[in-house]
Amino acid sequence: MFAALGRLMWRWRWPVLGGWLVLVLAGAVLGGQVFDRLGATDSLRADAESQRAERRVKELLPEGTTVVAVVRDREIYDPPLVESVTRITNEIRDLPGVIEVDDVYNSAGGQIGADNSSSLVVVELADELPDAERERLEDQVVALLRGIDAPEVLVGGEKLAERAFADQAIRDATIGESIALVVLLVALVVILGGFVAGVIPLAAALGAVAVTLLGLLGLATVMQVSEFAVNVVTLLGIGLAVDYALLLIARFREERAADPDAPPAELLARTTATAGRAVLVSGLAVGAAMVGLFAFAEPLLAAMALGGALVVVLATLVGLTAVPALIAVGHRRIPAPGADTRISRVVATVTGPVRRLLSRRNPVPAGAARRAAAGQGAPGTPDGLLARLAGYAQRRPKPVAIGVSLVLLLLAAPFVFGANLANSDARALPASMEARQVHDVVLRDFQAGRAAPVVVVVETDPATAAVRDLLNQLNTMPNVIRMQPRPDVPGNAAVIDVTPEGETGGPASREVVRQIRELDTPFPILVGGPAAELVDYQSSVTSRLPLAVLVLLLATAVLMFALTGSVVIPVKALLMNVLTLLATLGLLVVVFQWGIGAPLIGVESWGAIDLTTPILLFVFVFGLTMDYEVFLLGRIREEWTRWSGRHTPQARAQASDRAVLDGIRHTGPVVTAAAVCITIVFLGFLLGELTAVKEIGFGMAVAVILDVTVVRGLLLPALMSLLGEWNWWAPAPLRRLHERLFADRTVTPAVALAGSDAGRKTAVGRATPPSPRVPAAPGSAGAETGGGARATAEESANR
Repeated sequence: MFAALGRLMWRWRWPVLGGWLVLVLAGAVLGGQVFDRLGATDSLRADAESQRAERRVKELLPEGTTVVAVVRDREIYDPPLVESVTRITNEIRDLPGVIEVDDVYNSAGGQIGADNSSSLVVVELADELPDAERERLEDQVVALLRGIDAPEVLVGGEKLAERAFADQAIRDATIGESIALVVLLVALVVILGGFVAGVIPLAAALGAVAVTLLGLLGLATVMQVSEFAVNVVTLLGIGLAVDYALLLIARFREERAADPDAPPAELLARTTATAGRAVLVSGLAVGAAMVGLFAFAEPLLAAMALGGALVVVLATLVGLTAVPALIAVGHRRIPAPGADTRISRVVATVTGPVRRLLSRRNPVPAGAARRAAAGQGAPGTPDGLLARLAGYAQRRPKPVAIGVSLVLLLLAAPFVFGANLANSDARALPASMEARQVHDVVLRDFQAGRAAPVVVVVETDPATAAVRDLLNQLNTMPNVIRMQPRPDVPGNAAVIDVTPEGETGGPASREVVRQIRELDTPFPILVGGPAAELVDYQSSVTSRLPLAVLVLLLATAVLMFALTGSVVIPVKALLMNVLTLLATLGLLVVVFQWGIGAPLIGVESWGAIDLTTPILLFVFVFGLTMDYEVFLLGRIREEWTRWSGRHTPQARAQASDRAVLDGIRHTGPVVTAAAVCITIVFLGFLLGELTAVKEIGFGMAVAVILDVTVVRGLLLPALMSLLGEWNWWAPAPLRRLHERLFADRTVTPAVALAGSDAGRKTAVGRATPPSPRVPAAPGSAGAETGGGARATAEESANR
């Protein structure tokens, strides 16, 4: 099927590219409208208790949006200042849609700061104004407040902070992606050795993102989509599209080197028969991760999941159709690895001194020359990074497996034992932004740094003895520093503000929420406020995490079994992914919560990490690590199929090691190149200003670096060496099922050579027939570019 797809893309390359061009142009022209429909998305479902409490408070005591101004650095009762504030606040009161204005001179609600040289002006707008009308009114109020005669007037508020966050998210995406894409193009041209070859992955990425924006525009018509979601989704789309394009281009070059006389259409068919299948399996794995994210069911995460699923589908379609079509059009301009091109000459000139220095210190080992003579690389070319790491791990599998696992667990410890998750508020904005400064000043000078209150809604007559007993209980509760019923609540209801110790959302405030909810009262109560929202979110995630994990487990098990025919490899893949994720989250806590190294990436730690970040990283890191797992294991499976025709357990164990090493040797450069490119994209998001976006960019970059070097380079080969032939074990019924459903018996010339008596050599050089127990590699042309398996006695001794 996949070979036929490659031939189809060759035959219909121009219509395929024409169809994608129409979609890309539509996305470029219309997709930009999605930014006009973005908005703040709730982190919690509407049925969460804190959300129900918030709605009930609004019913009892309707309050609109507020605009807050801090008037600073002038003596409070200076007559010109009093006259200026009074005049401007009167003008604001006359604006249609303004409900109330509080200031220190004209209302009972005015406040003076702790420094005795600042005061607050709080403007309340009418509730439930349409967004566009509310924003126009906010702008009018802000313009008037800035006219107050004071050395400094800071203006902010919740909705103004949300608008600042949205505007900054768009600026961050524009700047970060623009710079990252320029650097990415340079990296791709250098890696692939030619401009046309380098443009193909970038064109695939831009096409996937443009069409994704068109899809997000449609999604925004049925549900709320946030600016943050657009940032993260486009980041994922660029990474996947580049990965898939690199894999296909590398395999095409490999097939062309193995059989230079074959027609290009046949080479493309062989490419899609192997790399194309890996692309589809990878896309399905990442798509399953998006389904797992949707299982959490929170509005923000649901929007992320649907947007992520959309971009995964599009990136996979681009990889299976547009990229083969681009290869068909530009195959003559795709140079062979190591070819002498203008790009390679420029790179050689720039890097020549360093390479000569390294070659004197680390001469090419004889084994590399022997492998080159066997057709496994250019003469004198050393193994890539992953192959060298894998060789080291195979020589010391047990110490490497134990050591790497302990290091990853040590990196995970800060998250497991010390993570502080909190809702991002104005603190997620850069310290230089006015909305952030207003938040900090109000908290420090007007609220004495106290936590936001826990809001208790009582549904009964507040004059009863039972309510008085509740008030006494709340007032004497541990970790509570203040209890204050709100006045003038209509009907048989009461609203009570309970101020906990510590900071908003901290351990003390969360404990107060739990204690209040555990009270046995004869009437219904609802508990809300920021701390209650955090408790509800954590509870929701905890309760739905098993469902999300189950989705990922089942999808991964099925897909990895289809790819490898093993039930052991999926379990191992999941364990390694968990270690990668936990280590990444641990480093995230160290940098963003503890602040160690934070100034180096332009972050001011606020003592917590955003509560959505671990969930998003859980899903995206899982998807991308499965991406590289599929790339490597697909090729390792091909090599195992070729090397596994042995009769003795020792020989088959050696065959497993050889298959792992050869698979990593062939695919390692592709994975390394993909990791470099996608890390460039992720690091581009560190150039922005929003802490939440930086957390995602930093986490994804760290996860990719850890996964490609430590996990895939060391832990994977070490574990596979320890397991040996057991890597490929499956119960007999499942093995027969895999052979019947998933084995691809298409044979390319390279596989035919590998299956011949000349090609199938044992570790001591004897010809053996292929084992009937081992099915052909799934989707495999089985091709090793060097012309087949050559396990000579010399290589066996060298092992």
